Amino acid sequence: MPSSTEKTEKAANGSRSTAQPSVSEMEAQIETLKAEIAKLTAQVQSSGERSLEAVKNIAQEGLSQARAKGEAAMQGLKSEAYDIEGEIVARVREKPVTSLAIAAGVGFLFALLARR
Repeated sequence: MPSSTEKTEKAANGSRSTAQPSVSEMEAQIETLKAEIAKLTAQVQSSGERSLEAVKNIAQEGLSQARAKGEAAMQGLKSEAYDIEGEIVARVREKPVTSLAIAAGVGFLFALLARR
């Protein structure tokens, strides 16, 4: 019959064996963890690619909007320039002598500024 010391040792050994997994169990857990890490890596990469694609789409949309606004502003400036040109031509035709005097005065001022 086993002594009480032997019983205590067997009980301790039995509790150790259930508390500590075997090498094969640990290897299986490591493989499972590796597989889960690989899945997470793939998910993060996929998420990053989708985010990059979304940022590209937003940037392209912003560029298109900026281009459209720029073209509209350019058309507005051209229209205003043609209107101003038409007004100047009309004024010169109404008062040619006054227009010539103003042009000569502006030329004289530019000449003075150019000397300095």
